[in-house]
Amino acid sequence: MNRDMDHSGNKIGRVWFEERTAHHEIAVYDTMELDGEKGRFRVLQFSGEATQGALDLKRPERILFEYPRAIIHLMESNQAAFENVFLIGHGIGTIAGYFAEKSFKVAELDETVVQLSRTFFGYNQDNVIIGDGRALLAGEADRAYDYVIVDAFTREGTPRQLVSLEFFCLIQQKLSEGGAVILNLMGRGERDRLIHAIMLTLGELFACTKAFILPADGAADLQNIIIIGSDKPIAFQARQMAGFVELEPGQGYIIRD
Repeated sequence: MNRDMDHSGNKIGRVWFEERTAHHEIAVYDTMELDGEKGRFRVLQFSGEATQGALDLKRPERILFEYPRAIIHLMESNQAAFENVFLIGHGIGTIAGYFAEKSFKVAELDETVVQLSRTFFGYNQDNVIIGDGRALLAGEADRAYDYVIVDAFTREGTPRQLVSLEFFCLIQQKLSEGGAVILNLMGRGERDRLIHAIMLTLGELFACTKAFILPADGAADLQNIIIIGSDKPIAFQARQMAGFVELEPGQGYIIRD
């Protein structure tokens, strides 16, 4: 990472942490501008990828990014009384922290990420397990979770083992009746063959699927894409989706391990 600018060209202030772990090149830094907004922000960033999490230092309770706001809306709309969630990928703990009164089990591959979330971003829940998310989910009881959320990235993107037919079959076994799987991905929308493949693969197992994309300036730009699958119709209000719009499925293929 350039010590003066982040990946969006924002000027970096104090760098609190910078290290390459076995899984990521990680930095934590403060900045006075985030995606064009002036203020005081603290950022968790992995090298070569989109920002993994950010905190408004003046309003710590505020959720800065669109994708967790959209996921929260989908969770509240489709099972308002949900209780149990399995989340793969911790970041700074935004979603689990927002639903502090619910029962979350969070799988995170990199112990350093969890330590940083506590030290620099105020995460205070005791619900994170270090390890491979798929392996940890396999050890959970069947029908134990109302939601399974996948929000995990490496330098190469979302690992293939977390978007395969076999993994979605495992998720289906762990979901309670009426439960849903939600994936946060990065892709190029209508032109992204992999995104369409993930949608088609999920649709092999779940009766109802929807995809939402956060529009970008250029069609070739990487964008946040949220995909949800359930055995019941998916509810949402467009105005509550934080700018995400529906993405129509295109030609895809089945992803297998």
